[in-house]
Amino acid sequence: DWSSDVCSSDLKVVLYDIWTYSCINCLRTIPYITAWDEKYSNQGLVIIGIHSPEFEFEKDINNVKLAVEKFGIKYPVVLDNEKKTWNAFGNNYWPRKYLADHQGNIRYDHIGEGEYEQTEKIIQQLLRERADYLGMSAEPTQSLVQISEFKSGSRTPELYFGYDFATGRSQIGTPEGFRPEQDVTYFIPEKLNENNFYLEGTWKNLGDRMILRSESGKLVLPYFAKQVNIVAAGNSELEILLDGKVITPEISGSDVKDGFVIIKEPTLYNLVSADLPASHTIEIHAKAGFEIYTFTFG
Repeated sequence: DWSSDVCSSDLKVVLYDIWTYSCINCLRTIPYITAWDEKYSNQGLVIIGIHSPEFEFEKDINNVKLAVEKFGIKYPVVLDNEKKTWNAFGNNYWPRKYLADHQGNIRYDHIGEGEYEQTEKIIQQLLRERADYLGMSAEPTQSLVQISEFKSGSRTPELYFGYDFATGRSQIGTPEGFRPEQDVTYFIPEKLNENNFYLEGTWKNLGDRMILRSESGKLVLPYFAKQVNIVAAGNSELEILLDGKVITPEISGSDVKDGFVIIKEPTLYNLVSADLPASHTIEIHAKAGFEIYTFTFG
């Protein structure tokens, strides 16, 4: 028996969660994962978070520690800064979940959000198999975790400000376009197209982001979605306008207060949160030093 020299308590069902802390799709899965950890950890489930960063700032262990604490994660999270584990799994997506049975065989693989009910049913099935193998009494049939799932539907795609990340999917609408490693002065044209972003002011073009160099600057984006988020850094204060007016409390995101957002750490900031998807134009007024990596939507 391959497991003759292994203590039965070491035979676990393992959920591997590949994620990164500024990814909105990853963050929407965390409530389910933490709930499964609390519910099934004493039945033989082990959850391992594999933090595989998309941006350089996500490699900082202190940033990851803050995110783990913020989202109430109790299970172990390993840093995969060089993406060795990511590559070992042959992965190309955030988030991605793999479930391994008590013998170490990958039995389930899910890309992205959703299918929470199916995933939990597989967890229960693998735990029953483990209990049978160990001659233990399996837990009686259990109800599934009840969390309201975020439904986004059709929406504007993710938009990148780094010229490396935008290759093949550039949505910059400003005529000046991307100019690698240059400080570029942008002007917003009269005609704006949905799902394209536009800049005003002087911005440094970097591989993963843009940095505002002029004293002040502006971003404008016509979009279709319920939620608007940015991944941003640099100590700055942003004013948020929607359709030409200061955003109202009813539609303001969780990081907006009285129409303003304080950028104080590199992470994801929620700017707009509405009940239904709709077409709007968002304006972000910023000061020198503001760094923006991406727009994401829900």
